[in-house]
Amino acid sequence: MLGLQYFRFEELWTPLLLFAMAAIVILYFYLIGPWRERHFAKEPPATLLQKTLFVSAIFLLYLAHGGPLNLLGHMMFTFHMVNMSISYLIVPPMVLVGVPSFIWRKMFGAARWKKLRFLMHPIVSLVLFNMLFSVYHIPLVHDYVMTHFTVHRLFYLVLLIAAFMMWWQIACPVPEWSRLTDVKRMAYVFANGMLLSPACALIIFAHNPLYAIYSDPNVWVQAMGYCVTGDPSRLLDSFSGPQFFNLMGIVEDQQLGGIVMKLIQEIMYGIILAYIFKQWFKREHTEDDMPQTNPGTV
Repeated sequence: MLGLQYFRFEELWTPLLLFAMAAIVILYFYLIGPWRERHFAKEPPATLLQKTLFVSAIFLLYLAHGGPLNLLGHMMFTFHMVNMSISYLIVPPMVLVGVPSFIWRKMFGAARWKKLRFLMHPIVSLVLFNMLFSVYHIPLVHDYVMTHFTVHRLFYLVLLIAAFMMWWQIACPVPEWSRLTDVKRMAYVFANGMLLSPACALIIFAHNPLYAIYSDPNVWVQAMGYCVTGDPSRLLDSFSGPQFFNLMGIVEDQQLGGIVMKLIQEIMYGIILAYIFKQWFKREHTEDDMPQTNPGTV
């Protein structure tokens, strides 16, 4: 299916990354279990929802960077954008909510982090994430990153950190560290949607192939070297290039990828906006319904 039958098990599932992700899940359950009981016994245990969100987030991240979706993302631009959406729009808020607040306090409560506090300013994190994401999708930058392994891994790591910083402002897991009111958080989500739109529009409305990795067989083979074992040039002996695996034309695939990215972004931001508005509305009406004390009476 989708050409996956032509690749080996280790190329499809990246066992080393699978073991690493499994280790992260084991560490998580140790921290919220024995470690919490020993050092933070007064802290409430993680809820079933938190556990589900965290494990699901790690599983999705693995699929995007080590599972079949990672391989498909090197053959179809649509799947590449699915992976980007999972990695930077879906996983970060799930992890932030899934990890109990006492762990975040332990990780970032030390005085040494105060030197980097300016990076967590809402405007800085807003601009940083959207700038990195938009620059990445400039064709020359994208093709360079996708064909240089060290740059690829480093850029993806920096972008993931920037995504966490941006989502921290919206879904801050430590209430006393939150810098934004509910109304400002809604404005922040709206601003994120606006800043991400130009990159999506560039892709959706382009009438020519933008990225050589999905149109030039030689560039594609170079990028596939990070997904397959042995000499990647052997792929050209069996396949004409990424078009062999593509279910549609290059431009159509490219446009669909941009639509998928924008659609997932709108769905995620819409859900977050609805949740924030509901919390704000409930809080405002709770305060209005509280009995008012007359200072003139005893």
